[in-house]
Amino acid sequence: MEKFLEPYHFSNGMQINNRIVMAPMTTQSSFFDGSVTTDELQFYRRRSGVGMIITAVANVNSRGKGFEGELSAADDRLLPSLTELAGAIKTRGSKAILQLFSAGRMTNSKILRGVQPQSASAIAAVRPQAEIPAEMTNAEIEQLIVDFGKATRRAILAGFDGVELHGANTYLLQQFFSPHSNRRHDKWGGNLQNRLRLPLAVVEEAHQVIRRYARHPFLLGYRFSPEEIETPGIRLTDTLELVEALASSPLDYLHTSLGSAWRPALQSKENSLPINQQILTVLQQRKPLIVVGSLATPIEVSKTISQGATFAAMGRELLREPEWLEKIRAGQTEHLRYQLDRQEMDELDIPKAMQYFLETNFAETMDFS
Repeated sequence: MEKFLEPYHFSNGMQINNRIVMAPMTTQSSFFDGSVTTDELQFYRRRSGVGMIITAVANVNSRGKGFEGELSAADDRLLPSLTELAGAIKTRGSKAILQLFSAGRMTNSKILRGVQPQSASAIAAVRPQAEIPAEMTNAEIEQLIVDFGKATRRAILAGFDGVELHGANTYLLQQFFSPHSNRRHDKWGGNLQNRLRLPLAVVEEAHQVIRRYARHPFLLGYRFSPEEIETPGIRLTDTLELVEALASSPLDYLHTSLGSAWRPALQSKENSLPINQQILTVLQQRKPLIVVGSLATPIEVSKTISQGATFAAMGRELLREPEWLEKIRAGQTEHLRYQLDRQEMDELDIPKAMQYFLETNFAETMDFS
């Protein structure tokens, strides 16, 4: 237990008070224009105290909006809203990380108010009612890179401690890396190196903005999903190439997106080693790694850190137990909640819209009591 309670020092000088990270979770609770609500502020304020809190996704432009109730960092007029959010997260010493994304084809024309979704290629996602997106032009891709940079600047001005580029969960950065969604024949697609081009360009743009505007240490992270179920799709061998490229980039950390922290690959059954173990082998400690996936108990978190992860991220666990870290420090592990009581969600400061989302989309995985 002692290890995950220890601080961590990034090479850029930033100190994180402990190794527990609140994973990004969709709240669906922002206003129609992407500004933060008081419900969201209280949700994050209640969970402050862990080392870092990564927000729910914030879109970097209007065409990147993926769902209703989504946070936005797409315009300077949202700076007061973002400043409030950063302040709420930092109430009890957590570092505030704003997660940035574009939904790409994982949205629809209804959410975009009549505008067609866009992606690397005009290939629909494999899901019900998926719309065929428009293939992005070179000019649109270049503007997207600029938009990520502008959103990074807003995060700096709003007082965040870092941004995380969301290249996971089938969103646009992943769509450019994936051979399923990217069938292009120009410099942005085709072979693996070309499919890496956009993610790396966004990393470099954000890095240059940080160098220009940040007056204090500011983190740049990247989240990715190691494999896809589609054929063709991302396989672990592709991801290990991505990890190698990211390890040589200006990133401060990497963050895997997995439902189970130490599971093996689903699509590469000949290799039974856990995905995160293989990623750590490629990293060779060149970058810190945040590991997530059903880490609920202090023993599971300790094991994750002892096996080489720098940080352990928790999502559902901090929904049902906002004082997880405080109870462990106080020696009250017997009082930790391991199920979510529907009758306690208001008391736990879970926004109403998020409550509905949990009881519908995530009912089977929430461990309701």
